[in-house]
Amino acid sequence: MDRKIVIIPTYNEKENAEKIIRAVRALEDDFHILIIDDGSPDGTAGIVKRLQTEFPDSLFLIERAGKQGLGTAYITGFKWSVEHGYDYVFEMDADFSHNPNDLPRLYRACSEEGGDVAIGSRYCNGISVINWPIGRVIMSYYASAYVRTVLRMKVYDTTAGFKCYRRQVLEAIDFDRIKMHGYGFQIEMKYNAYKLGFKIKEVPIIFEDRKEGTSKMSSGIFGEAFWGVIGLRFRKVRPVKK
Repeated sequence: MDRKIVIIPTYNEKENAEKIIRAVRALEDDFHILIIDDGSPDGTAGIVKRLQTEFPDSLFLIERAGKQGLGTAYITGFKWSVEHGYDYVFEMDADFSHNPNDLPRLYRACSEEGGDVAIGSRYCNGISVINWPIGRVIMSYYASAYVRTVLRMKVYDTTAGFKCYRRQVLEAIDFDRIKMHGYGFQIEMKYNAYKLGFKIKEVPIIFEDRKEGTSKMSSGIFGEAFWGVIGLRFRKVRPVKK
């Protein structure tokens, strides 16, 4: 049986932590969970520790000191997941903007439909976003179009953060060469997979903005992605040295 794990970075997600953990564990497929908490002062890690007594073999926690960035959180989780023998590794937000019920669809896109990376895509079938201000929708949509044009990568939702990776993809990517840490990290990971010859499949989802907790978005995240993509276009992508 395939071993599957969902990496969920958290910072001040006390309103969502228990709900998202229970929603993932309630799925028929057996998805394990790895929470990467960046020193949340609101007690998020304490909630996870309490739930670990209920899910001792399927819920794991890595605590880090202070906010170190989304990209480094995921890379920490990727390395841990590969070391612990997981076959499929997922990225998902804690705030229910990514619907846990879509996890099996992403899994099947890789396990049954030939994908190496599956993306929960907001834009491959029109625009499927709920409760975002129109300005943010336009910015996100055209940001993906910009990335697609500059990098010549046929992916409609280039900044998507809801994904499934085969472990072979993560084993091939040289994490020491990943430079961006916000939205740019999501672009850079997709581009590395694409340039290394892996097959990327987009799975249409409905993205709904968070209902509880506070967004971690900032203008600096978009700035990093905009300028970083230009540099990425001229950087050679090489597989990790074994």
